[in-house]
Parts: sequence; structure tokens; C-alpha cells
Amino acid sequence: MTNTQNKLQAVLFDVDGTLADTEQDGHRLAFNAAFKQFNLNWNWDIDLYSELLQVTGGKERIRYYIERYVPATLNKSDLTDWIISLHKTKTKYFESLMETGSIPLRPGVARLIHELRQEKIKLAIATTTTMENVTALLKSTLGEESIGWFDVIGAGDIVPMKKPAPDIYQWVLDQLKLTAQQCIAIEDSENGLKSALAANLPTLITVSGYTRLQDFNGAVAVLSDLGEPFQPFTQIKSMTTLDKEWVDYRFLSGLLR
Repeated sequence: MTNTQNKLQAVLFDVDGTLADTEQDGHRLAFNAAFKQFNLNWNWDIDLYSELLQVTGGKERIRYYIERYVPATLNKSDLTDWIISLHKTKTKYFESLMETGSIPLRPGVARLIHELRQEKIKLAIATTTTMENVTALLKSTLGEESIGWFDVIGAGDIVPMKKPAPDIYQWVLDQLKLTAQQCIAIEDSENGLKSALAANLPTLITVSGYTRLQDFNGAVAVLSDLGEPFQPFTQIKSMTTLDKEWVDYRFLSGLLR
């Protein structure tokens, strides 16, 4: 059993790839739409986007692409402001995609969030995506009021260093006024895992299409998804014996033992 000091008090969720498979058919399409509006002949196909996902943060991803594939663009005198403008346009397209409801939450996400609220467990978000993107996803999947369900939302440029740096998780923990040992992070990527572990957070991984072959050494468990009573998860790796087939409050509490 967990002692009082280490009893689960909060769950910290990543967003893209963790709450929903937003990357391939969400962010990628929004980037391409923004490029078209800016009269750019850039196209981020599925394979290229897989490479670009190694860079966290949309603006940082654009700059990396420019440096690697279209270096002549580096000569723009207002490059930083131009990237910011391009990324804002991309965000608007992403919000529009979310409003159509075309990207659902991953298995078990909605159920787990509702169960944690019933158990009075604090909910938080720690992500490199923008607050606008977080809001659009939550409202389109969980309803207008769902933003208020989260005690803390750490998003976008609220900290200087993005994942795999621990800054965003440390910021969220500070806001929650909890220790890392009282919380658990749920992530889908190697960069996200590195970020959470650097903040000393026990971390559960639910792999996504783009991340399933990444290195998740150090995670308390690696699963296909959060599972449902009628749709069990597939266990990929675990540091402990798992006695359930879907992730709920009792399951998460057991990971803190």
C-alpha cells in the first residue's frame, strides 16, 4: 500500500498523442494548410512529420525544417516574427479541425478523467502545444465546461525550455503545490518521458502511432492505451505486476507503490 505521503494526489496529462492522436491528421494537416495560405510549396507528409516530431514545439519544428530543408529562408530579416505568424495561422486551422469533432479522444481517456474527478484527484496538463490547441481539443471532445475540470494547465511558451527539459512538469508541480511522488504523468513519447522523469515523476506511457518504437526505459509501464472494461489495453512493458486490464484510479495508485 502507498503511504500518506505518496498517496496519489494528481494525474498530469500530456496532450498530443496522449489524450488524442492529434498529430498525423490534426497538426500535420494544419501546418500544411498554413503553408498553403503563406504561398509556400512546403508539404509535410506522414514520413517527414515523423522526423519533425523529434523536435518539440510547433515554432521550433518550423525553424528546424527551415534549417534542414529550406535554409535560404534563414535570410529573411524578420524570420522569428514570420515563424510566429505562420504558427498562429497553423493554430487557427487546427482549432477549426477540432471544432469539426473529427479527432476523438483515445480509448479510456474520457472514462479515466471522469473517474479521477469522482475520486477527487487533481487533474493537470503539461504540454508543449498552445493553450488554444488544448482548449479546442477539450471543448470538442469533453464539452465546453471541461477546461474547468483541470486544476492546472501548463501549455505552450509558459516555460522557456520545452520537453525533453523538465521545466513544464516542474512548473505544473509548483502550481499544484505537490511533490512528484504524489503524482503520476501520462505520456506517449520518449521526449515526454524524459521530461517527466527529469522532474522525478513516475510516468505511464500509452504509445501512439508515431512513438511506438521509441525508447521508454524508466517508465513504470508501457501500454497500448488506457483501455476500457470492454476493450483491454495491451501491456508492452511494466516494472510491476499489473492486475487490471484498463487504467483507473486503483491502477494508477498501484503504480506508486
